[in-house]
Amino acid sequence: MDMPPINRRTFLTTCAAIPALAKPTTKMKFGLTSYQWGADWDIPTMIANCTRAKAFGVELRTSAKYSHGVELTLDAAARREVKRQFAGSPVKLVGINSAERFDWPDATALKTAIENAKAHAKLAHDTGATGIRVFPNQFQKGVPEAVTLEQIARSINEVGKYAAGLGQMVRLENHGPVGTLVNLKTIMSMVDQKNVRIKLNGDVRDNEGGKFAENFAGIKDKLGDTLHMRWYGGSDFPYQLQWDLLAKMDWDGWCFVEETAKVPDRVQALIELRQQWEKWLHIA
Repeated sequence: MDMPPINRRTFLTTCAAIPALAKPTTKMKFGLTSYQWGADWDIPTMIANCTRAKAFGVELRTSAKYSHGVELTLDAAARREVKRQFAGSPVKLVGINSAERFDWPDATALKTAIENAKAHAKLAHDTGATGIRVFPNQFQKGVPEAVTLEQIARSINEVGKYAAGLGQMVRLENHGPVGTLVNLKTIMSMVDQKNVRIKLNGDVRDNEGGKFAENFAGIKDKLGDTLHMRWYGGSDFPYQLQWDLLAKMDWDGWCFVEETAKVPDRVQALIELRQQWEKWLHIA
């Protein structure tokens, strides 16, 4: 049977009665780690470039002579100036990324790493950041793996206790031979400082056998507020699965680009990565 023609009034009335499709939302935020795309940017340049790319949070890598100049050697006035520059811009200084690690078999080297990590927490506090990044990092020849894991946990507890007094988070990165999610789960089971949290790093080892979701489930309650991502030119890491799992738990942290690829225009490349990230998170 032929249907009667629909006039304009009927069409508009029918459309108005159809519920609007809710646009998926996320609380995740996009940013940049200064390693390596921002290595030669001073603070004004970094703020300008990140603002253009809509990367509204940054982490500054230390101990690498980068152009931003934010190092342990800064005096009080210089630290206040770093804080002032970011506070007066759209870009937030989220983290100070140290290269300190707690796997050293030598007691003196380990003590130095712990004290340097504490100094980075003070630097982060003074410059307006909210935390520091540290590494686990690797197993040592002749040292039982369980001993190394316990040493890392003990060390990061000490750093975490100091950092807590400064209102700082300690972000233990999913990095190095020790840094699988399985090992970080073991380390975190021995950590009692609530401000010590795991920083995801897009490590393909965590998806061996297609087990990323399983490994993620084992540490999701210990996640911090930042992660690193690298996929310029492609990646074997299941980023879409990671975003879906994070969205499901309503994670609201910072997703920091950490790229080493040589590109003719880093700002444009950063824009393109943000656009891809937005598509994955269904916010484009």
